[in-house]
Amino acid sequence: MPIYEYRCTKCDRSFEALVRPGDGGAQCPLCHGSKLKREMSTFAARGSDGGVAAAAADAMANSGVANGGGCGGCGGGGCGCR
Repeated sequence: MPIYEYRCTKCDRSFEALVRPGDGGAQCPLCHGSKLKREMSTFAARGSDGGVAAAAADAMANSGVANGGGCGGCGGGGCGCR
């Protein structure tokens, strides 16, 4: 039974949901909306060589987290942003 990450289009909340075969689908836990957009999970992402770390780094770079999205990509947290 896979766990998927979703974003509700009604209230813009991100959440995870356990999806079971035969269920009616996921609902937002905040507004109970059913119009959801499935998001990419960095833990599920795989690179062409099977490397998870490279795929996760690519996902962060594409999301803006590593480039001006908050901490500036300091890595270990030594810069005081955590």
